Amino acid sequence: MNGLVDGINWLLDGDNWSGPTGVGTRLTEHLWITVLSMVIACAVALPIALWLGHLGRGGALAVNISNVGRAVPTFAILAILYMTPLGLSIWTTVIALVLFAIPPILTNAYVGMREVDRDAVEAARGMGMSGFQLLRRVELPLAVPLILGGIRLATVQVVATATLAAVISGPGLGRIITSGFNRQDVPELIGGAIMVGLLALAIEGVMALLQRAVDPMRRATRQGRSKRDRDRGMPLVTDEVVSGA
Repeated sequence: MNGLVDGINWLLDGDNWSGPTGVGTRLTEHLWITVLSMVIACAVALPIALWLGHLGRGGALAVNISNVGRAVPTFAILAILYMTPLGLSIWTTVIALVLFAIPPILTNAYVGMREVDRDAVEAARGMGMSGFQLLRRVELPLAVPLILGGIRLATVQVVATATLAAVISGPGLGRIITSGFNRQDVPELIGGAIMVGLLALAIEGVMALLQRAVDPMRRATRQGRSKRDRDRGMPLVTDEVVSGA
């Protein structure tokens, strides 16, 4: 318990947040490599998953191939990339994180597309929609919750795994942990671990709220309830619960 208190006190010390090796700089680096890795992973995985899910064939093979990446430890990928000409560049970390993030994004997006109500798909086809219109206006909106679920999972995993970059002198909050370990500075080590945990929890919360906000079924239920209330002349009911004394 004393170590946890010391770690919190270390974080509350403003001097530890300033400078090129301070918490502020390391946090910015951590967020930057997370965002960059997720953007690249989504740009690679989503088009493949959405198209294969729309076609309804080839997706199982793509998912199985991508899942092979889960069997290879991220640290091993970092070590292999470190031996290439990339060396200590930021791209060593980013490529490893992208490979780690692709499987959950690809799997969830493909499953989300395949689980779209087939009756809705056939009805859209009967209305004369083209393949692209069907994908954009029917399948994609209904698959969004599962797609965001995969992105949410991948983002939290990337935030936590990015700390491994510090082992090869990469950027991010992991540098605080390794610095504390190398100097036997327990408060610094624990303070860095707390920051990684808090960042992962914060991103998990934000992504959960976003996933909930874009859920088409939830929006339709809320809009239907609001319409019924208007028809009855009742005030609109929001999601907030007001409790009386």
